[in-house]
Amino acid sequence: MNVIRTAIPDVLLLEPRVFGDERGFFFESYNQRTLAEKAGIAAPFVQDNHSRSARGVLRGLHYQIEQPQGKLVRVIAGAIFDVAVDIRRSSSTFGKWVSVELSAANKQMAWIPIGFAHGFLTLSDHAEVLYKTTDFWAPEHERTIAWDDPAIGVVWPLASPPTLSDKDRRGARLGNAVLFP
Repeated sequence: MNVIRTAIPDVLLLEPRVFGDERGFFFESYNQRTLAEKAGIAAPFVQDNHSRSARGVLRGLHYQIEQPQGKLVRVIAGAIFDVAVDIRRSSSTFGKWVSVELSAANKQMAWIPIGFAHGFLTLSDHAEVLYKTTDFWAPEHERTIAWDDPAIGVVWPLASPPTLSDKDRRGARLGNAVLFP
């Protein structure tokens, strides 16, 4: 596994070792020992989630203020523009964002640690996203920051307005959100 630090060093891009031939390919999408040794991620994963989204769907920016979740994100069909925003008030990168393109073709994964809001935009006709979390979903503690908050300034690759859920339309501005210390 190749570990690539992003502009926010706590957010990692992980490239698995892929073995391919005329039959197809094989790679380890998760290996607890390799993740700990190569990326320093020793968090236990307790839940796997799977979503499917159409082109132009934007999900996020989500986090849980209690029962916070680290996320290991990968795409098994299509492509997404994946975003992490540092919402730790004590961090030197507070309010900054980083993005990566994850796709079934590149087989890369993103590690989004606790203390970050996470979201993505579907770039392909559809995308299927799998992600492991370090704590269970707790809807009563889930929060959303506005995807278009000018204080953050994410530059989404949008050709037209995104398709949003009601929850994502009502996201709080960073200055009004409940955040991590």
